Amino acid sequence: ESHPVPARIGRYRDFVGLARIAGVGMTVFYTIVVVITVAVHFAFVGYGVLGGFLTLRWPRTIWLHVPVVTWCVAIEVVDFICPLTALERWARDRAGMAPLAEDGFIDHYITGVWYPDSDANLVLGLVLVVVLTSWVLFALSVRRRRRSAAESVGARSDRAHATR
Repeated sequence: ESHPVPARIGRYRDFVGLARIAGVGMTVFYTIVVVITVAVHFAFVGYGVLGGFLTLRWPRTIWLHVPVVTWCVAIEVVDFICPLTALERWARDRAGMAPLAEDGFIDHYITGVWYPDSDANLVLGLVLVVVLTSWVLFALSVRRRRRSAAESVGARSDRAHATR
């Protein structure tokens, strides 16, 4: 069964033309698309789970992490198809590979592979705890930085008054 090509994937047809010009077999090309898509998907999910801890070192990354987590939660709650999943399905079909699990990336590569299917809700709960823990630590670090900055401004002010 062939999946319809999502509108966003249409622009990837240009790459198909480049692959033909380069002499790369189309099966190889689509297999490479699958591999890259899976790698990006793992990176995205990994960042969703652990990226909050990067905010402790690089606080501005919170503005990337919040939408990524929002997206991950929406995928689970609303149950719509992620564009990366759609791209992988499209490329797998053209590469002649076995289809992706009906429920998508997580069910194909993670659930039942890294942990038993029966523990899926437990794992979701643990992921939530990890994300919330990273955000609490981030909030505490911001508070500590602000307090430290305020104290250093106060100390400079006190020194300025003492030298007058």
